[in-house]
Amino acid sequence: MSPTPVEDAVRSKARTLKPSTLEIYNDSAQHAHHKAMQGSISQETHFRIVITSDAFKSKMQPARHRMVYALLKEELDRTGGIHALQLKTRTPQEEESQLARERVEREQAAAEAEKNHG
Repeated sequence: MSPTPVEDAVRSKARTLKPSTLEIYNDSAQHAHHKAMQGSISQETHFRIVITSDAFKSKMQPARHRMVYALLKEELDRTGGIHALQLKTRTPQEEESQLARERVEREQAAAEAEKNHG
């Protein structure tokens, strides 16, 4: 038996979207002390998921999130299942645009630092 059965199920079900990027962060330990988590039977309750997939093309964020919620319905509905789910859903084109913006920002910051210290 895996020590992370919920995370394993999330990963398996998310793969049905054929993601080019799939990052799953189990943030449950950071929330274990919260009052709502007292008495919880699960150690896997809080997740952040970053998923890049062509399946999201031509869909707005709410529709994308509904797709993921539908995939994870069982894990969300189960007692002791997922209590909080943060999603970042994007297409490969959106991901590439974001990465390009981040590169430009890093280059600008490096140039500014060079200018100020040079």
